[in-house]
Amino acid sequence: MPHRATRTKSRAATAAALASALALATACSSTTHSNATATGTPAPVSSVPAPNTPLPRPDHVVVVMMENHSYSSIIGSSSAPYINSLAGQGASFTHSYAVTHPSEPNYLAVFSGSTTGLDDDSCPHTYTGPNLASELIAAGLTFTGYSESMPNDGYTGCTAGEYARKHNPWVNFTNVPATDNRTFAAFPSDYTKLPTVSFLVPNLIDDMHDGTIEQGDTWLHTNIDGYAQWAKNHNSELIVSWDEDDNSSSNQIPTIIVGAHVRPGTYSESITHYNVLRTIKDFYHLPYAAESAAAAPISDIFSH
Repeated sequence: MPHRATRTKSRAATAAALASALALATACSSTTHSNATATGTPAPVSSVPAPNTPLPRPDHVVVVMMENHSYSSIIGSSSAPYINSLAGQGASFTHSYAVTHPSEPNYLAVFSGSTTGLDDDSCPHTYTGPNLASELIAAGLTFTGYSESMPNDGYTGCTAGEYARKHNPWVNFTNVPATDNRTFAAFPSDYTKLPTVSFLVPNLIDDMHDGTIEQGDTWLHTNIDGYAQWAKNHNSELIVSWDEDDNSSSNQIPTIIVGAHVRPGTYSESITHYNVLRTIKDFYHLPYAAESAAAAPISDIFSH
């Protein structure tokens, strides 16, 4: 924040100083929505340089998005023994935050670097801007999103049983092939067949949105632990995060990263979905879209 302006005898100079201070404060303050065009293409923002120490280049990254629970309701909870075990195996962030409420704009943020100005869970939407999948594809790499309880590959409906499109951001983008929108049944048991980056979205019960913490914890143990253990010895990473909190704790959420090169521990830097996205982009030297350009990559957790 700017220092208090010194008093001058000129009212005109004082007004100019106040105007300048207001402009600086506006520029420095964080926002929950990035600028976007009517088509959902984010406006450019100032870029943060890549880290001096190069990040690893994982063979695979799997991002699992859970729902609507605060950091304090998960970390240390007896209802989440597996998640807390996972936190002990990797990097657990004590100051991780979602960027807004409700769910859908947070999914857009972690996938594209922008909320596209969305402030609700409405459906459907169509966007044409850059995103993680389109940038991976342009770089000759691969992406797949896996959604539990989605009726079939390529599905574009808003809801179906326990599936909700609002938690599936890639389906909204015209530059992501429909073939990259897969059901959870397509998630391979042979992890070498995974794409470069994948997102895995449990259904409304298993992601804790409508189900309990215990249900979500059990689902993660059953469906993710195999990959989590494999990743440590196969140059791969697992990221488990929550879209938002339950409106009880300043939108503070758990975020855990486990895998090769990760130094286990508790990390206190402040991060958001944009830092997570920026880190994945820096793994593969991808262009920075929207707010991810201004976010610092997470680099201190990796050994080199």
